[in-house]
Amino acid sequence: MKKYFLILGIGLLTLYQVKAQGHGPIYGLQTPTLAKGGINMNAAGMSIATEDEASYMLRYTFFYGITEDLQVTFTTPTVIERLENAPRTRGNSMMPSNGDIEAALWYRFFSNAFGVGKRFESTAILGVSAPTEDVRGQVNVGNSIHGAISTGYASRTWYAWLGGGYQYYFEKDNQQLGDLPYASMVIGYRPNIFMGDYPKPDWRIFVESLAEFPGDNKVNGQFFSTDERSKKVLVGPSILGLAGPWGISFGALFPVVQDLIPNTPREKYRVSLNISYWL
Repeated sequence: MKKYFLILGIGLLTLYQVKAQGHGPIYGLQTPTLAKGGINMNAAGMSIATEDEASYMLRYTFFYGITEDLQVTFTTPTVIERLENAPRTRGNSMMPSNGDIEAALWYRFFSNAFGVGKRFESTAILGVSAPTEDVRGQVNVGNSIHGAISTGYASRTWYAWLGGGYQYYFEKDNQQLGDLPYASMVIGYRPNIFMGDYPKPDWRIFVESLAEFPGDNKVNGQFFSTDERSKKVLVGPSILGLAGPWGISFGALFPVVQDLIPNTPREKYRVSLNISYWL
């Protein structure tokens, strides 16, 4: 296991040569978009563990602000170790935790700034993805589409986001991965001690929750086991540290509810480390 974390660390450190972005939670949906012309990249190391195995992956994400309310993202993985029986999940808010290559548009369709540093805003996301493997969890994996909406409040001290999304995988060779409706909620806090300007450090803490309702896989149009859905709720902390143009975040989720359909793996935890630089 140590060798995987060494590989993750080397991959993340190499990204200090490029520009990246990150301002909010890791797992929950959020609303911020880049400024017009902003170009950013993000590197993440992530792992998902079930009762029997664990995955390890590096993921790189490119951000570009078309306008201050519209951004495009492109993300691609370096998979170190796959799960033989992978749970159906997106894993992270801005990037999938499986082997998909994904492109997406983020459109902030509502923004209302008031007071000093306070605002309400809402953002819609539409993305398409292609897998980097032929089979996932013993099922042929096809291309997919993903849509989500998030709304939230941000101030100098408190943050809150509530969102929901849906991912649909297309059929491939008479087999089809189950779809994924999900919802997320995030509460964030920035202590007074960290409200000074750079070069003072700036740290924010979040409590994130994620509810997922994956459907069963299909073969020849028939469900593997049942037409009912699994129900999973995961909760955990994350932190975000900012220093000048640099950011680093780390978070973990742990299952509190796992009401699963047959042949679905039980999760133990999810962890993620992000390093970012933005303009």
